[in-house]
Formats: sequence, structure tokens, C-alpha cells
Amino acid sequence: MTLYIDNRTTFEWDEKWEEIVQKAVRTSLDYEEFESECEISISIVTNDEIQKLNKEFRNIDKETDVLSFPQLTFEEGEIADINENDEIILGDIVISIDKAKQQSEEYGHTLQREIAFLTVHSMLHLMGYDHMEEQEEKEMIEKQKEILQKAGFII
Repeated sequence: MTLYIDNRTTFEWDEKWEEIVQKAVRTSLDYEEFESECEISISIVTNDEIQKLNKEFRNIDKETDVLSFPQLTFEEGEIADINENDEIILGDIVISIDKAKQQSEEYGHTLQREIAFLTVHSMLHLMGYDHMEEQEEKEMIEKQKEILQKAGFII
């Protein structure tokens, strides 16, 4: 697995944060039995930047916590884009560190847990899940909880 992380903020992104994100990504892939080697890009941004992206790509002019940009639709017969390492390009994740901090305080848990949750949530999107319908949302919520528990981010 190749994981690119681009911190475009003043937030001190160190090895500890890299490990949290890697663990969330790896556990998500293992949980879904996604055995192909893959490439994932994660960008850490401010509320201002994610608001611009949200407006550009979703036509919603407000900040959000995370955006997912899957490269696969998981439709039968689809040919995946492959990088120079013969890895499937799974997609891009954009996390607002400002919103993550706000939500960790609001929900009464650690920033580490919030970053892990946002990563897992987006990984499920990259692997073809959505939450537009009530049943889809229930399925994603259950999967997120199980992945976070398996990774040790929640008890």
C-alpha cells in the first residue's frame, strides 16, 4: 500500500498522526478484505480550503469535516487505474483539521479518535459505500464502529 499524506496546514503533523491514519486505512482495507495493493492520498486542510472544495465538487458552500474522491465505482468489468507500482489507485481523502478539532471537542473524544473516524468513513466511501439511503447509512455506521473497534480506537 502506498499512502501519500499532504499536510497543507500549520497543524504539526508528525509520526504519531501518520501511524493513526495508516492504522485506520490498513484496518479498513483488512476489514473489507481488500487484498489488492492500492494507493491512497490524504490531504489535511483548513476549513477554508475544504469549503472551497465542497463548493467546487458538491456545490455546497460550507465547510465539512471530510471529502472522499473515489477512483473506482466497483462496477463489474471496470478497469482500475494502476500506478507505477502496479497498485490500484483507490482515491483521495481530504480532512479538515479545523473541523476535526471542533468535532472531537463537541463529541467529547480525542482528536486521534476523530481523525481515525474520518479516515475510516472516507475509506468506506473509497471502497464503494455510501449513505444516501437509510439502510446504506445504517450499514456504514455499523462498519465504521466495527473497524474503529478492531483498530483499537474505540472500546
